[in-house]
Amino acid sequence: MTSPFKDIPPTTLADLLGRAQVMDSGIRPLWDSPRIAGPAYTVRCVPGDNLMLHAAIYRAEPGSVIVVESGDVDYALAGGNVCAVAQRRGVAAFVVDGVIRDLGEVREAGFPVFSRGVIPIPGTKEKAGALGEPARVGGVLVHPGDIVVADEEGIVVTPAARREEILAAARAKLAEEAEESLDAWEANHRARIEKALSDQGFTG
Repeated sequence: MTSPFKDIPPTTLADLLGRAQVMDSGIRPLWDSPRIAGPAYTVRCVPGDNLMLHAAIYRAEPGSVIVVESGDVDYALAGGNVCAVAQRRGVAAFVVDGVIRDLGEVREAGFPVFSRGVIPIPGTKEKAGALGEPARVGGVLVHPGDIVVADEEGIVVTPAARREEILAAARAKLAEEAEESLDAWEANHRARIEKALSDQGFTG
């Protein structure tokens, strides 16, 4: 089932939620994937080890976004086969605070991955971390079930408890923006900028 948040750009959500719910710019789409949206399935991996992400692909519900805290960019959390299995099982995407490998395979399969980059060496599978517990990813504390929306503009996390409120506010904001012409936007924008300058005593 497609999340209704898939129609909401991260920019709109960021305007409503503020900086604290926006992941840092280091986590980027690894290929030109479409916007993804879904409830977070949270994972914490021990640095250098990817066991918990590999376990998560068999536990996350279809439509979930697997969100991973790793604290490591020296060893890959996943490769082509792990991404392929996740995709086959209905996982919407990976959003990982770390790196992956086999990018060519992942891109060819069309599986969305947002991460800090690629590296060819895999991590170990020896250390238990955590599944379904809060994870800090890209500077945002993500709880299980929070709504993750990601595209080329960035990644925003909507707390599960505010899901309906934020969805309604985002739809209203988008509708209002759609009705405003560029001329009207420019006039309002210029007035705000000139007032801000005047309030600062700028006279240039």
